[in-house]
Amino acid sequence: MKKKTDNTWDDGIDRRGFLQCMQWAGTGVIWSMSAGVPSSHLLAADAQRVADFSFVQISDSHIGFNKPANPDVTATLQSAIEKINALEKQPDFLIHTGDLTHLAKAREFDLLDQTLQSLRQRQIFYVPGEHDVTADDGKLYLERFGQGTSGLGWQSFDHKGVHFVGLNNVAQLEGLGRIGRDQLEWVRKDLESKSSSTPIVVFAHIPLWTVYPEWGWGTEDSAQALALLKRFGSVTVLNGHIHQVLQKVEGNVTFHTAMSTAFPQPAPGSAPSAGPMKVPAERLKQVLGIADVRFMAGAQRLALVDSSLDPANASGAPRKEE
Repeated sequence: MKKKTDNTWDDGIDRRGFLQCMQWAGTGVIWSMSAGVPSSHLLAADAQRVADFSFVQISDSHIGFNKPANPDVTATLQSAIEKINALEKQPDFLIHTGDLTHLAKAREFDLLDQTLQSLRQRQIFYVPGEHDVTADDGKLYLERFGQGTSGLGWQSFDHKGVHFVGLNNVAQLEGLGRIGRDQLEWVRKDLESKSSSTPIVVFAHIPLWTVYPEWGWGTEDSAQALALLKRFGSVTVLNGHIHQVLQKVEGNVTFHTAMSTAFPQPAPGSAPSAGPMKVPAERLKQVLGIADVRFMAGAQRLALVDSSLDPANASGAPRKEE
């Protein structure tokens, strides 16, 4: 991974520019795959017609949270579900990148499950967030949402020529996230049979590059995991945890961190610590919504458009790239 020295990243992004990229509006991602190239599009657009398949990423629903930052996280999750259900062509499946619940209580998992029943597309792949495992080391999460996974909730599957790898990088949480030796060995074996031309999509809760170590926004042993992915020509890494959009391209790897359906968090360094960020009630739906990301064939960078949950600003606007 590229290291930060003074106020400048090795890829030429200064700290101010980096923070400008850390926007926090929008809460879901609609992805498409065409010839192994992932792309996204506006919900009202017809781009899915040229795609081999599409899937939706949601993250950080925090069911059970009821503080002033958002006293009804179930309602905002339902708003995101309604946007997904309104798609003319439904995605092949969904991915939830962790923090399903806020306190990992049985009633919270129950409420999440009941809320997701309203989805038209019911196939969902999950990875845990730290809020899903802190109460009982993830036992209840694994019983309810980790069935069929390996170890402490890691998994992989193939879909129309694309290989997906779901990681648990919260089980050994000590400041930064951690994948751990056993899971890294599982990843190595899982990828052995895949040709270097196979598109790879990795999804986990905590970002696989160090966004802001002071707040634990990174994964301690991510470099070891990325080394296993180095031989593949196309790698997309999807994460949640920081409740704001961050995109980074490094060699063959595109990183994308999704928004929460529950509440925003401050940009790194802009507050004393990470955590739920309260905004005026009339603005809440303006900072939650659907984030649509488009991968253009042959392009190196992503084009991100936020579609707010606010009906008055539902069309969204392109994100500035740094």
